[in-house]
Amino acid sequence: MCVSFSSVISASSLQSRWSAIFLSLFLLCFSGALFAESESAQTTSPAATRAEAALTRVNGEIRDLSEQLKVTTGDQKDAIQFRLFNKNNELREVIGNAIDAGSLPKEMLIEQVRVQQQYTIGAKEYLEKKIDAVSEEFNGAKEENKLSILNSYSELQDYLNSSYDASWQNLEWLDKLDVRDEEAEAEFKLLIGNKLRLTSASIEYFGQQATAISAQIASAPEADKAGLQTSQLILKQRLNIETKSLRNLIVLGDAVGIDTSEYKRQVFSITGNITQDILDGKVMLSLISHWWSQAVDWLADNAPQQLFQVLIFLLILFVTRAIVKLVRKVVSKAVINKNLKLSHLMQNFFVSMSGNIVWVIGIMVGLSQIGLNLAPILTGFGIAGVIIGFALQDTLSNFAAGMMLLIYRPFDVGDFVFAGGVDGKVSHMSLVNTTIRTFDNQIIIVPNSKIWGDVIKNVTHERTRRVDMVFGIGYGDDLLKAEAVLTEIVQAHPATLKSPEPMIKVHTLNTSSVDFIVRPWVKTDDYWDVYWDITKEVKLRFDKEGISIPFPQQDVHLHMIKDKLTD
Repeated sequence: MCVSFSSVISASSLQSRWSAIFLSLFLLCFSGALFAESESAQTTSPAATRAEAALTRVNGEIRDLSEQLKVTTGDQKDAIQFRLFNKNNELREVIGNAIDAGSLPKEMLIEQVRVQQQYTIGAKEYLEKKIDAVSEEFNGAKEENKLSILNSYSELQDYLNSSYDASWQNLEWLDKLDVRDEEAEAEFKLLIGNKLRLTSASIEYFGQQATAISAQIASAPEADKAGLQTSQLILKQRLNIETKSLRNLIVLGDAVGIDTSEYKRQVFSITGNITQDILDGKVMLSLISHWWSQAVDWLADNAPQQLFQVLIFLLILFVTRAIVKLVRKVVSKAVINKNLKLSHLMQNFFVSMSGNIVWVIGIMVGLSQIGLNLAPILTGFGIAGVIIGFALQDTLSNFAAGMMLLIYRPFDVGDFVFAGGVDGKVSHMSLVNTTIRTFDNQIIIVPNSKIWGDVIKNVTHERTRRVDMVFGIGYGDDLLKAEAVLTEIVQAHPATLKSPEPMIKVHTLNTSSVDFIVRPWVKTDDYWDVYWDITKEVKLRFDKEGISIPFPQQDVHLHMIKDKLTD
């Protein structure tokens, strides 16, 4: 690091003689000390040999890059400067490994660390001036050029953060080598404290600016939003850069004994990232105190307005509720009009939908009055509708089938049907399923898609029904008498209809009986009463009139066969 940034300083806008002299002295001092130590040691360990070789190699590469920097101009000079910086980091890694392993003489390591310590001071000065120059360029640049300048600013800030890390590492190395520099540590602690305060103030400022621009974007016309969004993006980038620096400074602040709880709270508030720092009592207390302060400030500034908006919202809901009741009453009276001939399901659908539509409109109006932007909500509903549509395909299929049942009305509530493999009375219908009560009082819920995709038999759809019955008499019975008895029984029943006329005819000459068909017409509600009454009366009258009702019989004949036994 010493060689690279001394070269940078000498070759940059800070060209001064002391930096070039400092570079030459450092190389001379370092190579001479290394040579003297290697000559004075009678035997060296393999680790020391490897460390010396690494130091010699890296310093040689730094020396070559420094020579290139002197004769290079333009963009290539910047590239060499960054290569020197990275090469110096490699040198520091070699020094750190040597200190950890204790493979090189302590005096030589102390000297190297002190040189590194002096270098970091010059590096920080250079980087701070470079950052100031970039900041001036940024302030005078156009909005569309600021993002590219911020990339250079971010890179320089990263190098500056690493120089702070290097400074603290130098102090740790000296402490490890038993030559602790308390004065330098005090100066470094003061430096880090000042940088923490400045960086924290910058984050607070940029955060306020970002909040203000977000509010402007929300209320700005479309023509002005593009420029504001660019400014917002720039502010977010600067906020990210400063937050990254603050995190690095917090680590160093903890190392030197600075109370960083407030800064950790600030990082958490900006990023929202939960780390183990939040478990610290001071950080948690700082967070709670900050939230409480924000809540009190918000209530003081917005409580009257927010309270008024809430009252307006509640008033709108109250009015909406009254309108919903009124609309449902009006619609319910309209749909029961006999001229419309709407099914119960259709009636319930219109009543329910009219109320729901009014509720939706009322809630949307209320939300708009409290300042909520409805466009993202409506967009979210649209996206959610697509997702839910894919997830609930079967339910939507039932819903579509329910709509078809609603439109074509193959049955209604109260009808006796055979649908979806179930027969019984329809007790309830919805757009998703149909509830059928069987004749033995079981409740069966059938999906509408299964009903619509199968045969539907509506037993009670028509007002009248024909009762189909078959009665048989013996071949020896009086055919005309039996016909007259059946006619009399049918006509005598009060529930049978005169029109259409009942049908009583000889139908089949069966194997053991002569069969009559008896088909009276009745009201649908009287079907089973007529069926059971006529069946009972036929049996009683046939017995009284001496007419037989054949039933299957089987004669069994046994033949005995006498076997002759022979000896």
